[in-house]
Amino acid sequence: MAEFPPPLTNRPPIVGTHWVVSTGHYLATRAAAHMLEIGGNAIDAGVAGGMCINVLQSDMTNIGGVAPIMIYSAQKQELRSISGLGSWPAAVDRDYFVNECNGAIPPGVHRCVMPAAIDSWLTALKLYGTLPLAEVAAPAIALARDGFAGYYFFCSNIEADAKILAQWPSSRKIYLKNGHTPRLGERFQQPDLANTLELLVEAEQGALHKGREAAIQAARDRFYKGDIAERIAQFFHDEGGFLTLDDLKNFSVDVEVPVGVNYRGYDVYSCRPWCQGPVAPQALKILEGYDLASYGHNSVDTLHLITEALKAAFADRERYYGDPKFVDVPIEGLHSADYNATWRDRIRLDRAFPGMPDPGDPWAYQAGTPSRAVSSYVPPAPFNARVEPDTSYLCVVDEQGNAFSSTPSDGVSGSPIIPGLGFIVSGRGKQSWLDPNHPSVIQGGKRPRLTPSPGMIMRDGKVFAPYGSPGSDVQPQAMVQLAVDLIDFKLDPQAAVEAPRLASYSYPRSDHPHPYDPAALSVEARMGADILKGLSDRGHVLRDWPAMTPRAGSLCTVVVDHENGFMIGAADPRRISYAFGW
Repeated sequence: MAEFPPPLTNRPPIVGTHWVVSTGHYLATRAAAHMLEIGGNAIDAGVAGGMCINVLQSDMTNIGGVAPIMIYSAQKQELRSISGLGSWPAAVDRDYFVNECNGAIPPGVHRCVMPAAIDSWLTALKLYGTLPLAEVAAPAIALARDGFAGYYFFCSNIEADAKILAQWPSSRKIYLKNGHTPRLGERFQQPDLANTLELLVEAEQGALHKGREAAIQAARDRFYKGDIAERIAQFFHDEGGFLTLDDLKNFSVDVEVPVGVNYRGYDVYSCRPWCQGPVAPQALKILEGYDLASYGHNSVDTLHLITEALKAAFADRERYYGDPKFVDVPIEGLHSADYNATWRDRIRLDRAFPGMPDPGDPWAYQAGTPSRAVSSYVPPAPFNARVEPDTSYLCVVDEQGNAFSSTPSDGVSGSPIIPGLGFIVSGRGKQSWLDPNHPSVIQGGKRPRLTPSPGMIMRDGKVFAPYGSPGSDVQPQAMVQLAVDLIDFKLDPQAAVEAPRLASYSYPRSDHPHPYDPAALSVEARMGADILKGLSDRGHVLRDWPAMTPRAGSLCTVVVDHENGFMIGAADPRRISYAFGW
């Protein structure tokens, strides 16, 4: 009797003909699927799943945090990004951090930028969704009010940040209830958050006579201009923070055309350089000049070139990226084929850059002349520091061809819960710089350079794959490896998600105090001893990772097979991501 072959992956690829969802938590996946089952589209599903992620993964995300989104609308035949990132309050003072905080950007109200996630969700729903907010928010409200079972990743993250949470009474009340952090299998409830979400639904329902879009706008205005905004502003006033009611009233997320490159016939898009998203397309544009398929999947040559291309893109990130409303960013030059050919002239196949290389000069490949001098920022001396855990990811594709890709973030350890409201205001100010020469230096009204950065890959004008990952500076590195595995090596999506990964740390990391570990390369042990030795021989300073680690990110994707009429979902077992389809 013939034996059944063993499975090729830890989880099966999820294949659907109508829709597929993949998110950072299985209950969020179920909620998103429900929206599709009742007739909603990918954007309705994505917003429902994203709001559930804010409830289920409040250790890493929040409705008052960040939520950059990329959307493809089949009806409008347009690809757009929604910034989902808050700006610094107008009154922020860089000197406060230099003088009063001893050159630190510590957790608390002073590092807070505008809460952007809820604006991002509601903007997406208003412009591209079909269902009312009451329907879309219902699963998140139920999860917040009724609770969910504490799971390992959530409980361990809260336990790791218990001392920080304990200093704030409002956070301590929720996350150290009865004197201890949430326990595995224990029901965790957030009634104040449920009440806040119900206030938004109440505002929508009261304005339904004005039409769907106006009703959703009424919910948004209650958060940023109404009684919720007043409570946020009062808390910051009482705590001595910078944020004011006028800051909230004047804030809104931006809807933009994303940027990207063509990589071997696939158009790979990211959000604009207010985030690190353009790193992934640039690294791919460098890699396009090498025949990776001939080198072999996860060979020493392939892994070395991926690492060096990422170092190059990170070097340019450090020199050029900043809020485009304040900084001239030569993004067309950074993504041009000719410019990235100059990086290939500098990359050696036999030897790694010993640290972050000097940036290139993309201005020479961009039309126009910069209106300000190139930054003279110099990387710090090498040092290590802890970086806070945060971020999740989710994506959806429906049978109409709509696609949704989002990377929500900002966990509860960054700033205190607003009493009675159940959410934090984004502590993303931690991803700004105090160095006045850095393009992302703190400035009133300016956005920090964000790490969360969802992606979208198109081919011949149709969606090929929304994709993304949590993981701070590891995000674009995991995304590049996934794109290479899908495009160059034609791997099954689940196999590509589960494939062994590596990550460079040869750059100042995005979170303050911006630790820097030149030539450091973390590699999952499954790569094998020969691969590890080969990388070491080329000058990479290896840092051991286990066979499969959450530090390598947690990729999700949905790949569309237009030829056969299928969608194939994949979810990373490194954390608790799950995919589902029909």
